Amino acid sequence: MFQPVQFGRDNQLRARMFITMLGLGLLYGVFMWIAWRFSPMYLSIALVMVIIQFTLSDKMVLASMRAKVVTPTEAPKLHRMVDELCMKAGIPKPKVAISDMATPNAFATGRSQKHAAVAVTTGLLNILDDDELEAVLAHEISHIKTRDVIVMTYASFFLIVAATLSSFLMFSAIFGGMGRSRNNNAGSVIMVALLVTFIVRIIGSILVATLSRYREFSADRGASALTLKPMALASALQRLQGSMVSVPKQDLRKVEGMNAFFIMSAVGSGLGQLFSSHPSTEKRVQRLQQYQQQMAFLR
Repeated sequence: MFQPVQFGRDNQLRARMFITMLGLGLLYGVFMWIAWRFSPMYLSIALVMVIIQFTLSDKMVLASMRAKVVTPTEAPKLHRMVDELCMKAGIPKPKVAISDMATPNAFATGRSQKHAAVAVTTGLLNILDDDELEAVLAHEISHIKTRDVIVMTYASFFLIVAATLSSFLMFSAIFGGMGRSRNNNAGSVIMVALLVTFIVRIIGSILVATLSRYREFSADRGASALTLKPMALASALQRLQGSMVSVPKQDLRKVEGMNAFFIMSAVGSGLGQLFSSHPSTEKRVQRLQQYQQQMAFLR
């Protein structure tokens, strides 16, 4: 009987996932309480948005990247690789999608292992060989196996919902409506809305970035276990980093909001370590080299 590849228990990843969701949940709860203080209508809006987020999150991520789900007939090589990797990982097969973008990248999304998707861009397909492509897909499959992609999907949309509600608050304060009926000082409403938006985005972004950086290392290790070719992933990462330099800045800005999902950062390295969603390629390659040496020693 076939036994799925075991990645080993990653307590650091589990702890970071728990802390991220707990922190964002508390932050989101405070934000909704503040919104309700201005008008109960905002609480209803928040609840509706959360329900939509939980049920359509994977589809929304794919739509934001203009990724089209493809059939085995349309992309036989991709499906064959995903089939084999999912069998090794012991997880249900996710949807397979291709995003018609020149930016070379890949990502996974989903609200559960049964409702997940793996997507690659046409830019990535054009520059990787088969071993490198398999390694990248294995990296994304690892995200689904460890379920960290579920946390990232919900966490990212928590920030989107909070930012959207902040915009509603500001709109209400400026143009009149529910917020002003509870508080005649429109300027105070605007300042509170701006302050809440700032706090949510800063704290939320730090929590998401902290998880994202570690989960990339974890998925690299998982990909190495699935393919037994750590250096194929190292080669893919280096090739992606080199190709990212030639991508027009306007194309990178279009996908900036999805950066935490990508295998390779699409916004450069100038944001500082605190807000960086990815570890450096150099550090990732170093770890992959260590995995290669460990595998050679075990043989």
